[in-house]
Amino acid sequence: MVRKILRCLAYILLTIFVIVGVYMLCAIILSGIEVKAEPETTHDVEIYIVTNGVHADIVVPIRAEQMDWSKQILFAHTREQDSLASFVSFGWGDRQFYIETPEWKDLKWKTAMKAILGLNSTAIHTTFYKSLNEGTDCKKLILNKNQYERLVMYIENSFTKNVDGSFVQIGPELSYGPNDAFYEAQGNYNLFFTSNTWTNDALKACGQKACVWTPFDKGIFHHYNKQKREEIKN
Repeated sequence: MVRKILRCLAYILLTIFVIVGVYMLCAIILSGIEVKAEPETTHDVEIYIVTNGVHADIVVPIRAEQMDWSKQILFAHTREQDSLASFVSFGWGDRQFYIETPEWKDLKWKTAMKAILGLNSTAIHTTFYKSLNEGTDCKKLILNKNQYERLVMYIENSFTKNVDGSFVQIGPELSYGPNDAFYEAQGNYNLFFTSNTWTNDALKACGQKACVWTPFDKGIFHHYNKQKREEIKN
């Protein structure tokens, strides 16, 4: 009896090991394959991609010809209520994972399992910035008007909206710091569509360089940091 139980546990552990191994292998291979950016035309809107080491976000100007985000992402929704910011970032993900895991050290197994299984609702995390500096974890991209319109549509469609079209804030007390807020989101987070997959798809939506598929932020930044290294080398 004991031998059968041990054999069963061994099969379970082996199955888990194989699944995790295949998942990680697919992540490495597919994140390493680059989706080429659209040919450059005009240079109209400056955006950024940033990461905190867990979540990769899209950062856009608060106000542009195509969209004034301050009408939906209100300064009053943040603790500091600083209206001097110039940019706002967007990151999508599992609601509980997002709120409880600002950094990897905060991750709990229960939170991770519920996120992987898609048992929670989703949220969008927004942060206001006065300025950004390019580096390993922050990359600037320049879009034309059409590309930015597509990005705006992608981001807008990810929000849950009230009957009047306004975004639904998640409790004013929930934030990472003085200049950020959470909102209810559309979609289902799972093992194959993570917060970084959402950001990677946002880059595809606006014709920028991206991965075929990636669940991790490092997959996205690999290609942009690789480009920077090649520019320095040349």
